Parts: sequence; structure tokens; C-alpha cells
Amino acid sequence: MQRILITGANRGLGLEFATQLLARGAHVVATCRDPAKANALNHLAAAHPGRLHVLPLDVSQPATIDELVRETALVFDGLDTLINNAGVLVPGERFGSLDVQTMEHTFRVNAVGPVLVTQACADLLRRGTTPKVANVSSQLGSIGHCGSFGTPSYSISKAALNMGMVQLAHALEPDGIPVLLLHPGWARTDMGGPNAQVDPAVAVAGMLREIDALTLKTSGRFRDWQGHDLPW
Repeated sequence: MQRILITGANRGLGLEFATQLLARGAHVVATCRDPAKANALNHLAAAHPGRLHVLPLDVSQPATIDELVRETALVFDGLDTLINNAGVLVPGERFGSLDVQTMEHTFRVNAVGPVLVTQACADLLRRGTTPKVANVSSQLGSIGHCGSFGTPSYSISKAALNMGMVQLAHALEPDGIPVLLLHPGWARTDMGGPNAQVDPAVAVAGMLREIDALTLKTSGRFRDWQGHDLPW
């Protein structure tokens, strides 16, 4: 039985990751900032007793990361896959009115948080069976794809996430732990909005195929849910 940790799992892609992985028979720890308010995730846990554990985590707060690892170690004696999914996008940013609070918070959640979560989970991953780290990034973090001004805090933070995880791919290579960056497409979630093009179930199924195929030979790559390499 695979042991999997998913951050930001109370809705959207994170919830869909949990749903599909449970359907495969996996044992999942799913995190969110406020488990008491994560109704859909708690209903999913009730439907899979003993296989889905909902734990609190705010990836922007290092103390909650440390506590998550302590609690996860009580559930799992090793970790097979870490999925860094938690993220934030603040809409409506305009050039001329960018503010430091929005940019700093977005950077902490989208870039710093996943790096620190991965670092904190390294010992559990080392005890996993063919352990892997997957990160939900975005094409908006691709400098090569940037053709206009938009969502600057989000885009900048995802570009930083990409570099952070390439760094960790090198750091974790001696332990046999590959790292992958994934673009889910423009998915119909609360973040993506109702006009988005990709159904969340399709996006997650595609990303899981990429995670399944991940090896040390492909560690550090930036790919989309359809299996295409993306420019940095």
C-alpha cells in the first residue's frame, strides 16, 4: 500500500489527488489549514476509514511543518510520495499598485513552503519504497512562456518554486529520491475559475501518470499533465 502525503487537499486539485489515490488503494495523509472546515475532505475520510488522515498544515508557517512531520511519523513509518500541491493566487494585481504583503505571502506559500516541507519530510522519504516528490507548479512560472503582464506574484513564486525543486532534485539524488514539477493545465477549480479548460479529474489523472513514470533519470523535469516538457 502506497503511503502518500498531499498538501492543500481540502479542495480542487488536492482533493482530487486524494480521491484518485484512495481509489487506487493508497494510504493518504491530506493536509489543509483548518481541518474542521474541510467538509469535503472529512467526508472522504469517513468513506475511507483508516486510510485517509486529515492533518493541519499552513505551509507558510515553519512550526506547522515540523508538527505535521511529527504527526505523519505516527501514521507512516515511511513516505512513498510527497505531493506539494498547496498554493495561493491573489487575483486583480495591477502594475503600479503591487504590494509587498501580497508578494511576500504568495512567495512563502508557493515557493518557500514546498521546499521546507520537502526538506522536513526527507527522512520519511528515505524510508519509503521508491520515494518520489511531485510539485504542482504552473506554466505561468515559465519564463520562456511569459508573453504578457499578469498574476505577477503567482508567476514569480512559481518560477522560484521551479528553481527550488531543481535544487532539491540534486540534493535528494544521492538518496534515490526523484523530484518532478508539474503543470496541471488551466483546471476548473476555485483558483482556475469556471471558464477553465481542463476538468480537475483529467488534470490529476494525467499528473499521476507522470508521477508513476518518474525515475532518477527524469528527476528535475518540468512537464505538463499531458506529458509534454515545458521550457523554464
